[in-house]
Amino acid sequence: MTDTIQLGLIGDNIAASQSPRLHRLAGAQNGRTVRYDSLIPRQEGLDFDALFARCAAGGYRGINVTYPYKEVVAGRLRIDDPLVAAIGACNTVLFGEGRPRGFNTDYSGFVAAYRRVRGDRAPGAVLMIGAGGVGRAVAFGLVALGASQIRIADRDPAKAEGLADALRAARPDLSVVTGTDAAAMAPGAAGLINGTPVGMVGYDGTPLAAPLMAGAAWAFDAVYTPVDTQFLNDAAAAGLDIISGYELFIGQGVDAWAIFTGLPLDQARLRADLAAGRDA
Repeated sequence: MTDTIQLGLIGDNIAASQSPRLHRLAGAQNGRTVRYDSLIPRQEGLDFDALFARCAAGGYRGINVTYPYKEVVAGRLRIDDPLVAAIGACNTVLFGEGRPRGFNTDYSGFVAAYRRVRGDRAPGAVLMIGAGGVGRAVAFGLVALGASQIRIADRDPAKAEGLADALRAARPDLSVVTGTDAAAMAPGAAGLINGTPVGMVGYDGTPLAAPLMAGAAWAFDAVYTPVDTQFLNDAAAAGLDIISGYELFIGQGVDAWAIFTGLPLDQARLRADLAAGRDA
């Protein structure tokens, strides 16, 4: 490796992302300089494919990929992990010899975030709103955690059913229900998940009205900018266990750092530095 580790993030709404700071702090722990570029296709004047090709040829050790390109990029990568291939979405890309390699640290990050808050308690029946890239990763995390049922609500029925088929193939005994109306699918759910951009900076609102959260046990929001989304605030007011998207952000970032560099990381120190607003 050279002294400078060149990384980046491709996405459409990433101005508020904390990923650049996370990776710079991780580099500082190891006495390394990290250049982590925020790459928005529209601002770069390129479509996704052209921007991805530029990264592949431009000295990047690896890149993260976020909304709405996680599924798009998966088809351009060598994916060695059968689980990640089944997810069909990648958020971490490693460049090197041959075809770029794809990973999904949203999956591992969600499992870690859930266990950090709820320990060994089973998820129960879960309503997941959104069947896109992060939703797919979280859904497979729910399979690993032993969810009894997964209800997938998405405006695109074909997308929801495609994910349902993949989940049934991974665990044939799993009950999977799909639909387009999250409100109608919420009653009786123990877990509530927002896997859409709704609530993110620039996408105000919530995907589920507060009264529909009554009776659930826990809620997770994949959004982490801001950390306190309306969805999570409503869930907290209803007495649910809260799993913040910030926990997923930390988990996916730590796992991505390991893939990019193989260098050690003191996670407690990283969390403290991020919370204090420090940068490398």
